[in-house]
Amino acid sequence: MAQGCLKCLKITMCVANFLCFMCGAAVLGFGVYLMVNFNFASLTPTLAQFSIANMLLISGIIISCVSFLGFMGALKENRCLLLTFFLLLFLLMLVELAAACLLLMHEKQIGELLQKDLTNGLEKAKAKNFNSTEFSTDWDLLQNTFKCCGVKNATDWGNNVPNSCKPKEYELAGCLDKLQTFFEDNFVTTGISVIVLCIIEVLGMCFAMTLFCHISRSGLGYKL
Repeated sequence: MAQGCLKCLKITMCVANFLCFMCGAAVLGFGVYLMVNFNFASLTPTLAQFSIANMLLISGIIISCVSFLGFMGALKENRCLLLTFFLLLFLLMLVELAAACLLLMHEKQIGELLQKDLTNGLEKAKAKNFNSTEFSTDWDLLQNTFKCCGVKNATDWGNNVPNSCKPKEYELAGCLDKLQTFFEDNFVTTGISVIVLCIIEVLGMCFAMTLFCHISRSGLGYKL
């Protein structure tokens, strides 16, 4: 009976971590694609290190590495790897909760910083000629995606209005307002996603610790 439970738990952890590894690899690949094809630094120069591409790249690496540890720990019944997997999941959950709390507490300051950085990026785009590939791709992508123009409105571009701000659409809202509306509209979805992620991490920790204790009691697996 005990061996049957151990085998079932082992298979469950292997399959779950393999799927997580594949998801992490996909996120990593998408992050590399964005980093190669889009220079988000032209939108927010000061916050370039926090661009979507960088966040996806880092997230993909973390997910892949942690899930690989969990997969190998369960497959090889290695208590050291299982304990490391448990501790990394616990630390990740703490970091996620801390980041969520900080974002909620400093929402106004983050909005002001984003506005300042977008304005700075737009001024650099105007100074370096918007028609250059580096700036036109990123600002066109932003303005076409969110149906916006400039930071506050089309007048931010002065006389050098880009093609993504059509003449008949000069009354489009600024991209800052559109971004804020987008995040507000998806606030509940984001919150649910964070909660689901935390639940998955807690389940992963429970599975890892259960398997760890089961292996210890059975006298199986590699010792610490």
